[in-house]
Amino acid sequence: MPLLPLLPGPSLRHRIVAAAIPRLMPRSEIRDIEKFRTALIRRNEGRATVPPAAIRRRWRVTSRDIGFPAWELAPRSGSHRRTVVHLHGGSFTSPAVPQQWRWAARFADHLDARLVFPAYPLAPQHSWRDSHEPLVELITELLAEGPVLLSGDSAGGGLALALAQSLRDRGGPQPEKLVLLAPWVDLTGSAPGFAEAAARDPWLSYDNHDAYAMFWAGDPDDLARPEVSPGLGDLTGLPPALVFCGTHDMLYAGCVELVRRAGEAGWPVQLEVGEGLLHVYPILPIGEARPAMRRAVRFVTG
Repeated sequence: MPLLPLLPGPSLRHRIVAAAIPRLMPRSEIRDIEKFRTALIRRNEGRATVPPAAIRRRWRVTSRDIGFPAWELAPRSGSHRRTVVHLHGGSFTSPAVPQQWRWAARFADHLDARLVFPAYPLAPQHSWRDSHEPLVELITELLAEGPVLLSGDSAGGGLALALAQSLRDRGGPQPEKLVLLAPWVDLTGSAPGFAEAAARDPWLSYDNHDAYAMFWAGDPDDLARPEVSPGLGDLTGLPPALVFCGTHDMLYAGCVELVRRAGEAGWPVQLEVGEGLLHVYPILPIGEARPAMRRAVRFVTG
């Protein structure tokens, strides 16, 4: 399936962010997995995915208990055309950060939609098995109420695709479309050009990829399962999708391979390539984010 035309080269603000990331978040290779696992668990104690105060002021906020909170942000007008379910990223090990909340809320606002933002259980305390089924059931319930669009960033983008596959397999109503921001769709790291893409990425760590992947999979035998690596699964019969990914993103190779396999399966997917752009660039405070948002909204409403 052909790729869409490349977006313009990086803006000045993007170049500043790209230069700052290695200094603010220096990468270090995980040398002791068990020690790192313990540190992650300790770090996540007392942390949770909750709506920021600014979000609470603008939306009517409630939550559903599905074994973990699924936050619901409804327009204060009380009406909405559809529901956006957004799955946040963070290597499956971090709660959502304000940038993820802001992007999802703006997206829902542009679409006159209600936003559902699940606070799924995090690795390494939990694996995919602790949230997949409750999320499928949640989306099934939402589909009975009206149109649903699935979106996700990074790890959450891969999770959104995995959920769409499970919903397809069970029949019944399906999400209308998918919007995936640099989705992590292959936790095996098997996409052609994966190492080369990682070498261009100043943010994500190639050396630590397998550790985070195993935390979410929970078992080596689960790494290639579609619930974990949906890019390796059956791509037929899925809703139309729009994928954003920058070329300076370790996950770029996986996104390109996903689109290639989608073409073979007859799944309508468009890949919006950001030449020289970082991981999850549509949610970053850079000039390229606004046109990406407009593109996503046109994809849904056009």
